Amino acid sequence: MSRKLTLSDIADLREYERERADFRAHVIDLKRRRRVGLGPFVTVLFENRDTIRFQIQEMARVEKLFTDEAIEGELRIYNPLVPEPGELALTLFIELTSELALRDWLPRLVGIERTLELRIGEGDDRIVVACIPDEEHQEQLTREEITASVHYIHFELDADQIEAFAAGPVELALTHDNYEHATTLGEGTVAELLADLRP
Repeated sequence: MSRKLTLSDIADLREYERERADFRAHVIDLKRRRRVGLGPFVTVLFENRDTIRFQIQEMARVEKLFTDEAIEGELRIYNPLVPEPGELALTLFIELTSELALRDWLPRLVGIERTLELRIGEGDDRIVVACIPDEEHQEQLTREEITASVHYIHFELDADQIEAFAAGPVELALTHDNYEHATTLGEGTVAELLADLRP
């Protein structure tokens, strides 16, 4: 059964207001385990059904989206980031706060969305899984001379790779010429991501 969100999963605005405080607290706690820093200013958030539902609910709340057609538009945009078994889906953020830093770094980081990898295990048995950038998003936002500050990225793992992921250790790495950084995933993050990977 697909994990993708449907129209019936998205509460109308009055109903959402009643659950919002509890749901927001749940998602903040979830994101704490699913957010990984890479170097000084890149962060990735591993998305799941709840983080994406929160995104859509908050968008509908802020933009006063009342109609089914408007919500279906948001579902089309964000549902690709709900991972099915065997997949991980994430949003990569280049978190630069000044105009000067953005002008300096975004041209230097062109192609960063193609340089993310998972390193599973250690030594000669280590498995490297390359990322798969979201093609539609990439076409819209990436230019040859400058990159976007947000990218949508996927990983696909087979059954053996998932079991190796469970055994660990697991490292997330960027191998861009101008930005090479790696982080070992903590136990809480690995447990969260195994829930995404396993049926």
